[in-house]
Amino acid sequence: MKELTYPFDERQIRALKAGDAVEISGLVHTGRDKFHKFFADGGKITVDFRDGALYHCGPVCVKAGDGWRVVSAGPTTSVRENPYEPKFIASSGVRIIIGKGGMDAATLAAMKKHGCVYVQAVGGAGALYAASVKRVAGVDLFEEFGAAEACWHFEVEGFRGVVAMDAHGNSLFDKVASASDARLREIL
Repeated sequence: MKELTYPFDERQIRALKAGDAVEISGLVHTGRDKFHKFFADGGKITVDFRDGALYHCGPVCVKAGDGWRVVSAGPTTSVRENPYEPKFIASSGVRIIIGKGGMDAATLAAMKKHGCVYVQAVGGAGALYAASVKRVAGVDLFEEFGAAEACWHFEVEGFRGVVAMDAHGNSLFDKVASASDARLREIL
């Protein structure tokens, strides 16, 4: 298990390989469809993603006193962000993207060029990931987008996943597809 602590150093991120198990601690920001579209349309993003992490997540958060408590924080399907992610990676300096299901070749190329990795989180494990959120440090775009699409700022500890796309152009998703195609040809 490789431990990664915010801020995420480019050298450390480039040393990761597809298949590495990681444990993330520190600041992680969420962003889904509306966030990405807002960014693509030139909306003002006040969050500094440089050397940070973006989590494709629509968390369930409830008010708790003056703050928030995270009930569920499972990953959402990342493929929907493919039209926006390469530009976001290039301009934001983000080092880790977390989600489920992988992303396309253009996003993988941007990760390779700019030193970013895609960490696969387990779908259906929202309560487990919520337990890794030690504090909600804030939220942006809540009024504009609503709770699930807002940009939440989580301080996490021990958030686990697997590097599925690395900064060397390797993708576990591509390897599985190739192996499956080869096996299917053998069977047929």
